[in-house]
Amino acid sequence: MTRYWHKKPLLVRGAIPAFALSAQNGEPLDSPIPSHELLKFALQDEVESRLVRAKPWSFNQGPFSKKAIPSIETPDWTLLFQGMDAHHPSANKILSWFRFIPDARLDDLMISIAGIGGGVGPHFDSYDVFLIQMSGRRQWKISEQKDLSLNPNLPLKILQNFKAEQEWVLEPGDMLYLPPHVAHDGIALDAGCQTWSVGFRSPSFKELLQEGLWRLAESLEDIPELENKFADPKQRATLEAEQLPDELIQQLAVKVKELKLNQIEGFLPGITAYLSEPKQQAFFTGPEDALNPKAFTKQLGSKLLIPQAQTRILSLGKQVYCNGELVTQGQTPAAVSAWQSLSANKFLKANKPQNLDKSSLYEAYLAGWLIFEH
Repeated sequence: MTRYWHKKPLLVRGAIPAFALSAQNGEPLDSPIPSHELLKFALQDEVESRLVRAKPWSFNQGPFSKKAIPSIETPDWTLLFQGMDAHHPSANKILSWFRFIPDARLDDLMISIAGIGGGVGPHFDSYDVFLIQMSGRRQWKISEQKDLSLNPNLPLKILQNFKAEQEWVLEPGDMLYLPPHVAHDGIALDAGCQTWSVGFRSPSFKELLQEGLWRLAESLEDIPELENKFADPKQRATLEAEQLPDELIQQLAVKVKELKLNQIEGFLPGITAYLSEPKQQAFFTGPEDALNPKAFTKQLGSKLLIPQAQTRILSLGKQVYCNGELVTQGQTPAAVSAWQSLSANKFLKANKPQNLDKSSLYEAYLAGWLIFEH
């Protein structure tokens, strides 16, 4: 993090040692999601998929029919699957490897599968990305060039003047980290080439402050004294009736100071709630045969309670936010401790669970935000 994060590219050979170890034993590993299984996701409405063809360039969004999906042996195409951490446990597991970076920065995992020659053209991203080679080989060319102008005549965001400065061929298990705005071009060298991309979100300050302000405004509903009407018994006759009164300004200044609206602490709860929101396409369903409160508490003593793959949990000090909601407010110490453990470890196993049957933890279970591990 000190030497490379947000600063310069890093190539890590054998980032997943299992690939090299298995090859040495004569049993080479393949991707955790075989090609035939991965391609089926392109048929599903709930999976965001895109098909990119080269020579000439074309771009289509899924879901696709079976006929529209190219054969593995066909050259010059790439299928991209966004947010696969929500759809496959292996993809979700990969994200857990990157918790040396704050959860608030993590976005999702995208998988690309391609025929020989497949790629999306030379481009740049505005966020940090780890590119993990999972199947086949991919040739990467990168450049830290300043010219990031795009070709206006193409349906994709492809750089107009890409000039490679470094080049590598990544084997299964290798990984390439790229900071924002580093130009790169990846070309599949083998049929069924799979690259798994772990991306990190970079919200603008405008976005963060807008969300923080909006939620801060909502929180004012919980302060009864703000319902009091403005009064100005000290108001004097004025010769500048068009001006906002000094009396109003002074009283508002006192309220702003009392509410600490001029301090970052006032914005952080709303910003944390925003960053803990699931993706727009996230879908939750409660358990088909839901446990009653007592059975739920009993189950906590024997099974791991984990976030559903699309659930986001973040902490602000001792407060915990889950899917955009403050879930520790008004909870018992046992429930607060349970949420803190879930946030820190992404699982909960309570040997002697107490006072959790009427908690927000149980409500999150009923909503499908939390599930018991099978």
